[in-house]
Amino acid sequence: MLSVFTATHAQWRCKEPGSMALRACGLIIFRRVLSAGMSDIEFLLLQTSYGIYHWTPPKGHVDPGEDDMTTALRETEEEAGLHPSQFRIVDGFRKELKYNVKNKQKTVLYWLAELSDPNASVKLSSEHQDFRWLQLQEACKFAGYPDMQDTLNEAYQFLLGHLKP
Repeated sequence: MLSVFTATHAQWRCKEPGSMALRACGLIIFRRVLSAGMSDIEFLLLQTSYGIYHWTPPKGHVDPGEDDMTTALRETEEEAGLHPSQFRIVDGFRKELKYNVKNKQKTVLYWLAELSDPNASVKLSSEHQDFRWLQLQEACKFAGYPDMQDTLNEAYQFLLGHLKP
């Protein structure tokens, strides 16, 4: 193992020959809505305009000199047009996912954030072609990947135990 400094990620990483770790951060944005007279939670998922057009919460790579939360806030504003003044970060929830992308280890950190105005407009960047507000079951279908489905389930269960009306 070699220790190398990666200028693109502005931090030291351990490197196996032929592989480089990638790091991304994002927010699982949710809103509370009334459905059949009861409050429910909807998650924001964005559909990429590249690759297999997968659905994901807003997220992106850490820029040089950025901390993880700054990345999550910046990416949410860039990809969904939601400014940090439009939501609040929910204390106590952080999820780390690790998976391989093109033979490179990728780590993604997610935090939960509640939209202040459930009717706030989402403004997509060129990286995305569609967005949906989805209740848990539909969000999991759209998300597709088991680790993202598990993350959405964990976020939902966390919110059920921590949200106050």
